[in-house]
Amino acid sequence: MEFVVISLHMGHAVVLVDRWEPEQLLRLIEQHRVTNTFLVPTMLVRLLKLSDAVRARYNVSSLRMVAHSSAPCPENVKRRLIQWWGPVIWESYGSSEGAGTVLNTAEWLAHPGSVGRAIDGTTIRILDDDGCELPPGKVGKVYLSRFTGDRFEYNNDPVKTREAYRGDLFTVGDIGYLDKEGYLFICDRAIDMIICSGMNIYSAEIEQILVQHPQVLDCAVFGVPDELTGEAVRAVVQPTASASPGPALTNNIMQFLAGNLSPQKLPRKIHFVTELPRDPNGKLYKRLLRTKHAPKG
Repeated sequence: MEFVVISLHMGHAVVLVDRWEPEQLLRLIEQHRVTNTFLVPTMLVRLLKLSDAVRARYNVSSLRMVAHSSAPCPENVKRRLIQWWGPVIWESYGSSEGAGTVLNTAEWLAHPGSVGRAIDGTTIRILDDDGCELPPGKVGKVYLSRFTGDRFEYNNDPVKTREAYRGDLFTVGDIGYLDKEGYLFICDRAIDMIICSGMNIYSAEIEQILVQHPQVLDCAVFGVPDELTGEAVRAVVQPTASASPGPALTNNIMQFLAGNLSPQKLPRKIHFVTELPRDPNGKLYKRLLRTKHAPKG
């Protein structure tokens, strides 16, 4: 049993549900006049895959703030959500280790793709592998300071704690860049970056295109070992209920990707699954997928 916490005009309510469903969320928003809610990008995608008729059936005008985080959100998805719900969309970037950024709808429209600027008391720096700070526009590892001023430690793991820090700055392994105004853009997690024939390929970029295919409900992209290229791009897709997994769908998806990505970024193989492994917060367990779908032998 899952639960959904919704914010109402005069307080909060907890609604028990067997499974999160996009139309059910719309029904709850209308029924309880919800003002604030937190969603993850996979939920936003599923909401937008509802038909126009279903989406028009519900009144969501009570919404005042819809926050999302935990994973990159495709630009087209966010634009469509803003057109539907209005300028109530907020985004944040951070982790259990420390908070990072926040931005509202107007800021995002001025800096599409950004996750915001550093919150008060927090510093963001982009460093190269040697720990040198990179200028705006250059991609490197994202480092932050904690606005609380203290330092965290990973439980019983001093090596991981030490590797996370450079001076007073820490990283959770994300790769990105800052623009000239200090807005942060996340490219991928370092662990998820695919190195194919010496080329850095961001799995998040491919996922953000792939999930916009009309018959793709959810997806994951990762690298698997390859004798010739070092790593090869592999995709796992959860199709929509109306889709029929098989060669025809694979070819259709590949044609869709080829129209939006360079040939080097196209998956070598696509696997279909009934559901992708995610935790209750929407975080994808890519490690499980890599193990299950890695080449045998």
